[in-house]
Amino acid sequence: MNETILIVEDEVATAEILADYLRLDSYTTHLLTDGLPVVSWAREHKPALILLDLMLPGKSGLDICKEIRAFSSVPIIITTARVEEIDRLLGLELGADDYICKPYSPREVVARVKTVLRRAAGTAVTPLEAGLQLDESCYRATLNGHDLQLTAAEFRLFNYLAAHPGRVYNRQQLLNNIYPDERALNDRAIDNYINKVRKKITAVSNECELIHSVYGVGYKFDVREEPGGQA
Repeated sequence: MNETILIVEDEVATAEILADYLRLDSYTTHLLTDGLPVVSWAREHKPALILLDLMLPGKSGLDICKEIRAFSSVPIIITTARVEEIDRLLGLELGADDYICKPYSPREVVARVKTVLRRAAGTAVTPLEAGLQLDESCYRATLNGHDLQLTAAEFRLFNYLAAHPGRVYNRQQLLNNIYPDERALNDRAIDNYINKVRKKITAVSNECELIHSVYGVGYKFDVREEPGGQA
């Protein structure tokens, strides 16, 4: 298996520190500081994972991500100092696998790399009760064969709850687990995502409620419980 990590970062000092940490974990690294050659390099060399900055000379990270996704499912982790929600969601919805805000700890980046690579190497489709399937490789959720059409943010939230059935999480816990480096979103944004997911589930099956409110606490995933009250 190719364990080369492509680092696309125009801050050379930052990239070299990151490369040092990755090499300590036995990864091979390659550094590109300009956006223009990235797509062709990735097409030719097929790296195991790409660490991709958004703000690059030559071509933006979002454009690069979109072009690579046209021919490859290589895991992509976006790194950037731009923390606005629209940039984060846009990056994920174009096919990025994760998003890390600067400044970051190199150890955190290495941990994220390992997590994304393990996920990419594992079973992509997770079968669940109630005819639900979650495919992490393409952020796709289907219920009884019907695509729920979840956005990347909605999928990450739903997937996290479904991976821990019966466990109750408050809003801040969900926010921290879905976007551990988020510094802008209010925890009430979780309510908005939950409501959207519920509406999409109801549109497919109005008898199936999978996300339940636990009054005064938060939310949980359960296929057996009757509809609950408000969190």
